[in-house]
Amino acid sequence: MKKNPFLQLGVIALSLLSSASYGQTGTLNISTDSKTTISKHIYGQFAEHLGHGIYGGFWVDKTLPVKKQDRIRLDIVDALKKIKIPNLRWPGGCFADEYHWRDGIGPAAERPRMVNTNWGGITEDNSFGTHEFLELCDLLGCEPYIAGNVGSGTVDEMSKWIEYLNSNSTSTVVQLRKKNGHPAPYKVTFWGVGNESWGCGGNMTPEYYTDLFKRYASFAKDYPGARLKKIASGPNSDDYHWTEVCMKNIPNWMMSGLSLHYYTIPTGNWGKKGSATDFNEKEYFGTMVNCLKMEELVTKHSAIMDKYDPEKKVALVVDEWGVWTDPEPGTNPGFLYQQNSLRDALIAGTTLNIFNNHSDRVRMAALAQTINVLQALILTDKEKMVLTPTYHVFDMYKVHQDAKYLPIKLSVPDYEVDGKKIEAVNASASQDASGKVHISLVNLDPHNTITITTGLSDVKWQTVSGQVLTSANLTDVNTFKDANKIHLSTFSGAKKDGDKLVVSLPAKSVVTLELK
Repeated sequence: MKKNPFLQLGVIALSLLSSASYGQTGTLNISTDSKTTISKHIYGQFAEHLGHGIYGGFWVDKTLPVKKQDRIRLDIVDALKKIKIPNLRWPGGCFADEYHWRDGIGPAAERPRMVNTNWGGITEDNSFGTHEFLELCDLLGCEPYIAGNVGSGTVDEMSKWIEYLNSNSTSTVVQLRKKNGHPAPYKVTFWGVGNESWGCGGNMTPEYYTDLFKRYASFAKDYPGARLKKIASGPNSDDYHWTEVCMKNIPNWMMSGLSLHYYTIPTGNWGKKGSATDFNEKEYFGTMVNCLKMEELVTKHSAIMDKYDPEKKVALVVDEWGVWTDPEPGTNPGFLYQQNSLRDALIAGTTLNIFNNHSDRVRMAALAQTINVLQALILTDKEKMVLTPTYHVFDMYKVHQDAKYLPIKLSVPDYEVDGKKIEAVNASASQDASGKVHISLVNLDPHNTITITTGLSDVKWQTVSGQVLTSANLTDVNTFKDANKIHLSTFSGAKKDGDKLVVSLPAKSVVTLELK
């Protein structure tokens, strides 16, 4: 008879108890019986040549009065280093499949200009290219994740880009890299073979794309110290047929990951997505319903992958996710600039909990996007900079990076609006190398505090500390005039009561606890 890990000694029972003032009960069980690691690469980021994500974000005018290295903005670098971003995806997105890497190397003044046909039709001067991106990654201490051009490029073009970056030979293309100022190989290992090949990357069928992938991947060579991790362009949202064809037609040994793209659209209508800041509770509830669909998507795509890859060698790489609203009024609609509210923080915490709880298959992800675009971590206006509520969630959750995943079972009250229901609380947990246990909880209910009483039979701990992110209103935002309206605070709602942990989880909040 197979043992139930939730009945073994490694069970932590958390009872969501309530008094008459709360009126809600539930349970969260956490098992320490696990061999899965939550990959740090789940906490990756995305920087596309789009709006002010690169230009005016990472890469600024030489005259801007901020600290810079070359034209890389260093206060942004410092902020991202604090949250330990593990990887950065570039140059797109849709832009990747119209980008030709040779246009972005050599003396900046001699680089050809192009039109960014996907995002606003603006002129791209290619001043931020391969070397600048890799210098940025070096400053950030993160791994580069390059999306190769399959849509309008060639096999030879991508093959030569890899050789240019990773080889230490005396070939002509390697000599060109050395001439451009970098004698040693960069050793870039994460490579996307196209982007959204079902859409802006070429409007391909999965059958056609899988044949194309195998051709590109065959000529994407490994060089000493740089064994490639090739990531196939995977499905859009719930296109399970695309996943089926990719997993059936591409040998497991040929790809390291299969991408998945899913955006939380508040209204569910791409034509009118909804405002980032002006929404009522019914619209908030609908947004969270759409956010929670990520659980279904990850579960169903993983089940298909399990049929062809039961050993889980191929990662599910959710390299575009986040909330996508209508652009801020008065901004260029092609720049996808949107504000970032407490609602965004609840979306971020919920989505990261889903990824943590599926970390056996989800081993890489990228929030869209890092600066000034969609659900950004950072917003800028010339020399001004503000950290968004989403940034603070990544700061809280960095404790889960490369920690041991602790499986959970959750039974919680419902949050109900107009007769529709979702679970009010979601959570994930991990244990780091020093034995500390971290529990992240998101309370989606904007009205009710939920008291959590926890029995801890298998964890030796003496103290509990934590952080909380919340605000008076779901629509609250950080602005350049009030940059700290929503900020991390020390959480005083958790205490040790005999051998139990008692937590009062505030309404509309994200909380991370540390037990040691």
